[in-house]
Amino acid sequence: MTILVSACLLGENCKYNGGNNLNERVLRYVAGHEVLPVCPEMLSGLGAPRKPVELREGRVVTADGDDCTDAFRAGVRKALEGIAGTQIDLAILQSRSPTCGVKQIYDGTFSRRKIDGQGLLARALKERGIPLMDAEDVPDR
Repeated sequence: MTILVSACLLGENCKYNGGNNLNERVLRYVAGHEVLPVCPEMLSGLGAPRKPVELREGRVVTADGDDCTDAFRAGVRKALEGIAGTQIDLAILQSRSPTCGVKQIYDGTFSRRKIDGQGLLARALKERGIPLMDAEDVPDR
């Protein structure tokens, strides 16, 4: 089984603040499988640390209004190019992320309010028929 995983969940320091979201439950779940780490936000070229962003009316914006949509879409495109031709059986993605959120994202007001929705990469993977799992829903093994 080949599992695509948000790189931050595997301990890569690619979060907006330069840290990670190391998730031991995810590590146990993917043990013994082929794991493909992905971070479309790093592929955007903005590096880490970088300003936090949220999705607002289909755009990727910072709290002070900078529009990063083109860079983030380019990062998603690069991520998809990187897995082209690979059979991905499952994608485990970081909760609420503007790129990887599976079930919810932040509402775009930087108030920490969550709404139903998907991040840019999650949506693109779903459109390609790849099964998605939110990191918070990974069963403990």
